[in-house]
Parts: sequence; C-alpha cells; structure tokens
Amino acid sequence: MLNRLLLAAVLVVSSWSLPALAEEKTVSLMVNTWSPYVDKELPGQGVAMELVTVLFDRAGYRTEIKVEAWRRAMEGVRVGLYDALGATWYTESREQDFIFSEPYLQNDLMMLKLRAFPGDYLELSHLSGRRLGLLSEYEYGIDFAAIPGLTLVPENHDIQSLLNLINRKVDFVIGDRRALVMQLDEFLSGQKGLLVEVPLELPARPLYVAASRSGPQSQEIIDAFNRALAAARSDGSYDKLLADWSEKFQMQR
Repeated sequence: MLNRLLLAAVLVVSSWSLPALAEEKTVSLMVNTWSPYVDKELPGQGVAMELVTVLFDRAGYRTEIKVEAWRRAMEGVRVGLYDALGATWYTESREQDFIFSEPYLQNDLMMLKLRAFPGDYLELSHLSGRRLGLLSEYEYGIDFAAIPGLTLVPENHDIQSLLNLINRKVDFVIGDRRALVMQLDEFLSGQKGLLVEVPLELPARPLYVAASRSGPQSQEIIDAFNRALAAARSDGSYDKLLADWSEKFQMQR
C-alpha cells in the first residue's frame, strides 16, 4: 500500500514538472521603429526583426518585441525590464552596460546631396562650413566635431532630413543606405532624381543584439543567439532569408 502511495505521489509531482520542462523559453526585446529594420507594417516586422526572431526561434526562444523611443528602449533593457535590445550599434560607452552578440547585419552608410549643389566632396573635411542632416541619438562612428564649422541638424526620422535636403535647409544627409532608399522610394519617388550620392568613404556599422550586463540570463541569451547565427550562416538559411530583402535597397551613385 505504501509503495502504491509513493508511486502515486511521484506521478503527481511528475505531472506538475513536465509542463515546466517543456515550456518554451522567452526573450523580451526592446527596439525603436527604424524602417526597414524594425517596422510593424513590414513582413516579419522588418528585416532585422525577422532575422532576430528566426534566429532566436532556432535557439529555442520565443521572442516578445516591444517598440519604444530609443532612450526608453535602452533604459528598459539596462535596468532589466526587458532582456535585450533587438537592434543596436556598438559603442565603447554602451559596452559598460550591455553584452553584445556577434553582428547579424551590416549597416552601410551613405551621404546624399542635391545634384545641383556645387562642389566636389571627396573627404569628410570637405564638409567644413556645411549643414548635415542626421538622426538624433545615432552613433555614426564619425567624429563630426573634428570637422571645422560643420553644423549638425538632427531629426527624429529620415524623411524629415530628406525633406530638409530637398528644401535646401541642409546641404547633406547621412544615414543607413537601406533606410534612406526605402524612404525615397516610398515618399519621394518623384524627386529621387534631384539627389545624388556623395562619393565619400564612410564606416560600416554592424548591427547587434545587446543584453543588460545585470541580467542573470544575459550571457546565456547572447550565447544561444550567437550559436544560432553561426549555424544559419553555415547552412545557407541566413543568406536565403536576406536575399528577399536585398534587391529592394539599391541606389546608384
């Protein structure tokens, strides 16, 4: 009788434990809207979010994505309200608070000017005395302060900077190539011919997932993501996913 009672108790405990063991892990991500990388109106919520979601799924994690303004997104992850930033650039100052994944995308910067705007601009120093439109709170990896007389004109969205350029409120606009081309195609297709790419050599900005250093599961999350990323690159599924996006974001010099 005692053995039967013990067996029944074991079965009850097991029935409680099995769902917990089978429960899927969840990673909560904070992001800010940045088409075509993060955008609820796009397939997969944007190319970056589709990649990240697929990779975390491959690593055994279900993703929960919360869109916030950039400062709130960073602070929410830093203090542990969310597990990780889903799309961020690396800086030394950010490394103090965040553990970065391997880069899963590369952002290529481009600079635009009006085709009619005179002058040759082959080096960043040639921007001296000019006005440059750019996004607020973005780390472009360029020491703009070292360019004498350069006036920075920050905006919250690329389309605002592009309109400033067309209306001659700025002389140049810098931004991510995919993002600028998408904004031109969607909102300013009839005016694309007015603009030309400035042939400057600009730094590439790798894109990362970054988890709070104070999070108890942060290293585990980043390690799992990195393993899934390496596997996807090895078996070709990474390239296959990106192929559908690549043709949309080209612009001739």
